[in-house]
Amino acid sequence: MPLPLRILVGAAVFVPLAWPAAVFDLHIRQGEAIARRHCARCHAVTRSGSSPLREAPPFRDLHRRYPVEDLAEALTEGIRTGHPSMPEFRFDPDQAQDLIRYLQSLEP
Repeated sequence: MPLPLRILVGAAVFVPLAWPAAVFDLHIRQGEAIARRHCARCHAVTRSGSSPLREAPPFRDLHRRYPVEDLAEALTEGIRTGHPSMPEFRFDPDQAQDLIRYLQSLEP
């Protein structure tokens, strides 16, 4: 098989396999952007560092408290907490899923 044809065949096999990972990475990046925009003022939203607000748990530890995939309903209906300093957030279902994917990406 000529080299250009081999490259074309190889690309045809590789691209569909890489596509789901690329889409998943996009959702993780979108979730990270949501976390940085809405949550980083109080929470540590990355793999290291302390939360700016001491009482706010780092996002990388949330999975230890409860399954983060169970947050979808709370994220779309509005997160409410027992302390008055946390604003209520409501995300559309796609944003909620992106944020959850990002939280899952922080798990060890």
